Amino acid sequence: VQLQASGGGLVQHGGSLTLSCTASGMNMGTFAKGWFRQAPGKEREEVACIGMSGTATYTDSVKGRFTISRDNAKNTVYLKMDDLRPEDTAVYYCAADPPPYTIPTMCERPDYWGQGTQVTVSS
Repeated sequence: VQLQASGGGLVQHGGSLTLSCTASGMNMGTFAKGWFRQAPGKEREEVACIGMSGTATYTDSVKGRFTISRDNAKNTVYLKMDDLRPEDTAVYYCAADPPPYTIPTMCERPDYWGQGTQVTVSS
């Protein structure tokens, strides 16, 4: 099983990027899928998570700016990031959390992780 993340890059303050993460080797249609990030010198934090029904949760700092979505037919999860800020600079990781889970607990303990993709926001 492999999660392949892509879409990172360098963008100016206020710009946009969309990250993608495609799973191979397993149909993850019932998994919760999430995006995490880790900035230099900081702990990894959960950014957003989406359940199989499409219910999504976000960390407060990205609410209204980031949108997580999924395409189960493509085994892919996306993270659309708008109004990017320098503090969003980090390595972003996708992850998948198998059922069972509830909305409050989804993405708490993912079993599968993708490689990171760097997002850098210049001021």
